[in-house]
Amino acid sequence: MQQPDYFDPAVADMPSVDGSSVDSLRLQSAHNDAKKKREFNKLQKRLRREVGNAIIDYQMIDEGDRVMVCLSGGKDSYTMLEILLNLQRNAPVNFSLVAVNMDQKQPGFPEHVLPQYLDKVGVEYHILERDTYSVVKEKTPEGKTTCALCSRLRRGSLYGFAEEIGATKIALGHHREDILETLFLNMFFGGTLKAMPPKLLSDDGKNIVIRPLAYCKEADIAEFSRLMEFPIIPCNLCGSQPNLQRQIVKDMLAEWDKKHPGRLESMFKAVTNVAPSQLADRQLFDFKGLEAKQAALMEGRIQALNVG
Repeated sequence: MQQPDYFDPAVADMPSVDGSSVDSLRLQSAHNDAKKKREFNKLQKRLRREVGNAIIDYQMIDEGDRVMVCLSGGKDSYTMLEILLNLQRNAPVNFSLVAVNMDQKQPGFPEHVLPQYLDKVGVEYHILERDTYSVVKEKTPEGKTTCALCSRLRRGSLYGFAEEIGATKIALGHHREDILETLFLNMFFGGTLKAMPPKLLSDDGKNIVIRPLAYCKEADIAEFSRLMEFPIIPCNLCGSQPNLQRQIVKDMLAEWDKKHPGRLESMFKAVTNVAPSQLADRQLFDFKGLEAKQAALMEGRIQALNVG
């Protein structure tokens, strides 16, 4: 934090202060700086702990993995890369990181920002150029949202590129709220009970996708990003679309979190604690076999009684 300038003309008009008062102000400024540093360290340690726990719980990274970190230029992917770089230094397994950004040829996209940042960080990186912007604008009817098609095209390109560079894992920057939003979007509009798993095998079996930020709160990521002063690149393609269903769900969750602290934590815990027998999916649980299971249990009890 910049020290107060006591020779500032605006300060000169203030009532004079003696030396002890100046020293007191300086001490207060130093105290505030120390407090902010402690709060930043706590936030960074919390994010590291949550990412580390997610990696351990879902065995996201193994010895010798080459992890492709998908970097969009948003707060989430910047934070993911920073925390993974941080954890890499003391990880019990050896793994490498390669950052990949997909330049979708959106008008006005600042192509220099990410290369400059990644050169400064010193991480291996690739800029994948694919003109998906033109495809999305051509295929999406007027007034419809572009997110679904855009994400499919981006995902397909990134999956293919991961094979080209020999990446064994693909890391995406989805956090806790992203997972919960997807859960409700699928329930409200898709009629399915599914979200985003922390670890996923792609449909073709060629790629394993991991989400190291799965346990992290979006608010913590936003604050960390602000304090780190990441060079954020906004999404001009879809960020300004009105009435996005995801934004509506995001606002709903934010309101719940404000009115009922702890509700999002409980909801996320539910995603990790599923009881198939208490739902109604006939493919997931053998409801037809309950009578046979009952008969087997009763037979076992009768035999135990006879032995007694």
